[in-house]
Amino acid sequence: ADCGYISTTRISTAVFLANKLEKPVLVEGPAGVGKTELAKTAAQYLGLPLTRLQCYDGLDEAKALYEWKYAKQLLYTQVLKDHMGELLDGATTLDQSVDRLHGFDDVFFSERFLEPRPLLTALRQPQGGVLLIDEIDKADEEFEALLLEILSDFQVSIPEIGTIVATIRPLVFLTSDNTR
Repeated sequence: ADCGYISTTRISTAVFLANKLEKPVLVEGPAGVGKTELAKTAAQYLGLPLTRLQCYDGLDEAKALYEWKYAKQLLYTQVLKDHMGELLDGATTLDQSVDRLHGFDDVFFSERFLEPRPLLTALRQPQGGVLLIDEIDKADEEFEALLLEILSDFQVSIPEIGTIVATIRPLVFLTSDNTR
């Protein structure tokens, strides 16, 4: 009530238990009944950041989880190419040159070039947060499988970086209009 949301005891209890048990909440109902507002209000009440993922048909991992900053990777490649002489100065054999260049390949797929999307952003909130996965019924089954994998352990593996585990699990709301 203090945050401007009128809630029943049943709804408040479900949100309280979800937060304490660190389990997602599925909120179903027709459009306009306040499903999204419930998540926003919970974030406001708990003083946590809200991360929203709007679902749609064709939503994929790159839009929901992370993608690489390809333009910056290309720019870095150009800078590396421009300074190639300096980097290889003193290398007398092909093996020495390759060894020096090998130190740069991990840089291309590092945190510096990672663009977090909503799911990864929510997992990385240092003080926890609220993750709103809006209109889950509009996502396809492949995305639902990815989501189930992430929400089961609140972690994700990025092959080039490793496994990222939520320090504090976010409070997760999934909304559905039941249109599928």
